[in-house]
Amino acid sequence: MAQEYNETTPRPKRDPDQIRRALQRRQAKTMRLLTLCAVLTVCCLVLVVIIIRGGQPQASTPENTTTAPTESTTLPATSENPTQPPEPDTVIRLVFGGDLNITDKVVAAGTQDGRYDYTKLLMDVAPLLADADATFLNLEGNFCGVPYGTGSASAPPELAAALKNAGVDFLQLANSYSIYNGLTGLSTTVNTLRSTGILPLGVFVSEAEQSESQGFTLVNIGGIRVAIVAFTKGMDGMSLPSGSEGCVNLLYTDYATTYQKVDEVGIRRVLQAAAAQQPDITIALVHWGSEFNDTISPTQQAIATMMQEEGVDAIVGTHSHFVQKIEYDPTAGTVIAWSLGDFLGDAEKSGTNYSILLQLEITRNNQTGQTTISACDYTGLYVLTPEKDEAPLQILRIDAVMTMYESNHIHKVSAQAYSNICYALERIQARTKYPAEPEP
Repeated sequence: MAQEYNETTPRPKRDPDQIRRALQRRQAKTMRLLTLCAVLTVCCLVLVVIIIRGGQPQASTPENTTTAPTESTTLPATSENPTQPPEPDTVIRLVFGGDLNITDKVVAAGTQDGRYDYTKLLMDVAPLLADADATFLNLEGNFCGVPYGTGSASAPPELAAALKNAGVDFLQLANSYSIYNGLTGLSTTVNTLRSTGILPLGVFVSEAEQSESQGFTLVNIGGIRVAIVAFTKGMDGMSLPSGSEGCVNLLYTDYATTYQKVDEVGIRRVLQAAAAQQPDITIALVHWGSEFNDTISPTQQAIATMMQEEGVDAIVGTHSHFVQKIEYDPTAGTVIAWSLGDFLGDAEKSGTNYSILLQLEITRNNQTGQTTISACDYTGLYVLTPEKDEAPLQILRIDAVMTMYESNHIHKVSAQAYSNICYALERIQARTKYPAEPEP
């Protein structure tokens, strides 16, 4: 039976070891209680912070660390998660202009008080050039110092700067003027353009550069890999010096004489090297045909067929100085624009005072990986020649000029110029059809 104690009952004596052990147990119990209280306090503080912030605490995750998906993690589209939207298509716009001929009048169009400034010359077309993801022209001339003009076909470097500022990204140099001033002229032209930020196409400063590039240019434009090749039928009867045969991409082996023997081996070699890089799209710029002539020769037809067989999607031609037919196959997603006309020149011969800016829309389906030319259009341009000797040439957008004239804008062109521009638009519309209507 347990012993009972009261105030009058004397306490029994306890062993000191028992007392020590009892104290130790009491201290341990007290520490456990204090620890529990501390934990509860911290939990309460965290809960208060969460309530104030109104959301879950965010844990920082180091880059390249994989975490398990949660309810808020975006999951790929699957049969269990059918609401995830597909990746949108990638779309870019490319613009191509025709021949830019270096002549006395063209040089004079940017001459002001003994200096050169071509900003105003390009002002009306700059919005179209700059709005594209990439813009291409064919430069028929060089940048190789004074004298400037028709005799040397050399232009002031300020023209290159103005072209870049207006939105031009690429200049085709494989044409009649590639070596007009020799290999030195070719080299200084290439270096001037590169220093300005414009990429030259179809020419190389040395055999080694051509070998390294394999004759083509591969660029990423707006996320789409574009292979670009450029060729010329010849160089105005001139031949490349021995040891420099690869400095210009050529369409014919008899490029200095009759243009009858297509260089099939050389053309295919360049195109196959480009195709080996697996570009999304391939574009060929070709300086071909006959000047002031609408005839599409059998060798041109053969070259176009060969290029399409090797995977070329767009073939864009220059050199005839006339606008020629456009063949767009939306099913295959391919285009042949046989000639775009003169972007800028003296505009003295009928049919050379107007041209087109070809506009191609390139779309890559990011679900299938297929890339095609999804749209093809153009804008008509007109080179307004001076009505007085002191007035410079002007490059004008036909639609904008007609709108300004019809709305009686203060800067409208003359009645005669308006009539000429309306006629030019009719000719462009007739000549771009298939088959094209020849110049009357």
